[in-house]
Amino acid sequence: MADGAPTGLRYPWDTPPDHGVPVEVADGVLWFRLPLPMKLDHVNVYALDDGDGWTVVDTGFASKKTKAIWQEMMDGPLAGKPITRVLVTHHHPDHIGLAGWLQSDFGAEMITTRTAWLMARMLTLDVQDVPNAESLEFYKRCGMNPELFDKRAKERPFNFGDIVAPMPLGYTRIKQDDVITIGGRTWDVHMGNGHAPEHATLWSRDDNLVIAGDQILSSISPNVGIYATEPMADPIGDWLEACERLATLAREDHLVLGGHKLPFTGLPTRMRQLIENHHGALKRLEAYIDTPKSATECFAPLFKRSIGEGEYGLAMVEAAAHLSHLYQMGQATRSLRDDGAWVYQAKQ
Repeated sequence: MADGAPTGLRYPWDTPPDHGVPVEVADGVLWFRLPLPMKLDHVNVYALDDGDGWTVVDTGFASKKTKAIWQEMMDGPLAGKPITRVLVTHHHPDHIGLAGWLQSDFGAEMITTRTAWLMARMLTLDVQDVPNAESLEFYKRCGMNPELFDKRAKERPFNFGDIVAPMPLGYTRIKQDDVITIGGRTWDVHMGNGHAPEHATLWSRDDNLVIAGDQILSSISPNVGIYATEPMADPIGDWLEACERLATLAREDHLVLGGHKLPFTGLPTRMRQLIENHHGALKRLEAYIDTPKSATECFAPLFKRSIGEGEYGLAMVEAAAHLSHLYQMGQATRSLRDDGAWVYQAKQ
């Protein structure tokens, strides 16, 4: 695509491929989709032809179904050549879920950031039958609905190890400003943050490709939340810093290969949207907390739609992150309410 490509988002492919069916998005670069058992029902993975083998980017959940699709891909579209490397953009289960399996069963080298590897390996070892005391306190601090709190307190929580294969000891690290050769191309490594710490993105020097993971998606904004593991993190600040830095690299003709939804061009426009979306949300939120409110009382200005039980957890952690950002930037006060929830109020 020429440097003079039209401005605004454009989608070279109108529809996604069926699960495990390849679409060649560039010479030697195959786009696959794998299923996810949730509202966001897919993850994109990519295979890059290294000549004597393949480097694959991201993996999907560890499940019998996903393993079977991978085996079909290896037996068919990947033409019998081995997967020699698996590059993981960030530590979330839909991206790293089968990386350990590709290592242990097929001898692939795992390439990822240090933070992604440490987070994933740590979380696979943290198995809980019911939520621990820290998690329950975090739920209260966010103002979780009491009925839902009582239900969640008795249920087995999400466990990383349930959908992430065991990870063998050892990986190859990539970091900011590294240069790596994959699929006959030289790529610059630039780190994102906010959605996941030390999230790798790859920018080709030889053509217009950008492998973006979940840092840059075409039609949805990645979830940016805080969790019991680091309740005073500032992922909103991290997100805005990363987006503003990556925006300086963006060209109209870049073909962005994201972890979900469709590949697209028009990256400068999308970077502006991603930045403005969060600044807009913060302004709406600051106006909304003219009286003290908890995270779960702030869904309306942030999401502009009803939040069901299935999305409640992600909405809660994202609302908490936006409120905490205002607090940490000195734009809001915070106090502990009698029910144990942090409530935030805009400074007058």
